[in-house]
Amino acid sequence: MGATMTGDHDRGLAPVPEGAGRGPVLVRAEQRVHVGLRLGEIVRRRPPGLTASQWNTASRTLLDHVVCAARTGRPEFAVEFRSPSTDATTRRAERTTEAVAAAIGLPLLRVVSATLRTVGLGPRIVTYVVDARRYAAGAAGSDVAAVGFRDIVGRLPDGREGAVNDLGALARAEAVEAYVARRLTDPILRGLHVRWTRGPAEGWSWAEVRPGEVLVERVSVHAYGLSCGVEPARFAEDLAVLAIGERLRTIESDVPALLPRGNLLADIRRLRDRRDELIGDFAYDHLCQE
Repeated sequence: MGATMTGDHDRGLAPVPEGAGRGPVLVRAEQRVHVGLRLGEIVRRRPPGLTASQWNTASRTLLDHVVCAARTGRPEFAVEFRSPSTDATTRRAERTTEAVAAAIGLPLLRVVSATLRTVGLGPRIVTYVVDARRYAAGAAGSDVAAVGFRDIVGRLPDGREGAVNDLGALARAEAVEAYVARRLTDPILRGLHVRWTRGPAEGWSWAEVRPGEVLVERVSVHAYGLSCGVEPARFAEDLAVLAIGERLRTIESDVPALLPRGNLLADIRRLRDRRDELIGDFAYDHLCQE
């Protein structure tokens, strides 16, 4: 991340003008967050190793957010929000984007979620990453490093004391209110997170809406050459809780598809059976019990 403008120029990255993008530009911690830039708008030329056809496709890729140094316009990293897909064409386009980003030295964060893709929470999530990275950089080598960004304790919106940088804190409080109002069977939003050895970090969260029926959200976090400032798997679970909160806000007007709790239990067991593919151990054996 410490590349100079000369190095960026050599690799093909172009400075981003102040007003560029397809939405309001947010300034945060000496960085500008631009909304909706195409990859071709920040790359000067076709990277080596890509055919003209591949570059023609990749250059049209819309990056949801591009974070730049406010003073120079140098792109620092990009963020994509994508819906889950097994489509071969979609996956091929994603791999091409990853290859271009690597070739030009542009760190890339891809968040895969059916809900977060559509609810407009992008700026909040991106500024969270900006703040977390800034905190981690400032804390490195100091006593502050003993407390991670996610674990900072303070006053929560509902007046309680807790982790103020928990993206799911508000959703957890609202779940309690929904339980009191008898819109949920259980007031606790539960979840898990794992990190695949050859793949992304993954977070799950669920709420028991009716007895034996749960609302489930799953979020994957793919970080290519980027440190998020927080542990990626824990970040993924917090994002899943955030997504659950968004779903619960519209639960009365938009009846969600619920999953039998037994099906969720079977999915967790399948995850447990793949523990050899995880970084670290599977810490959720207790959830595999009836």
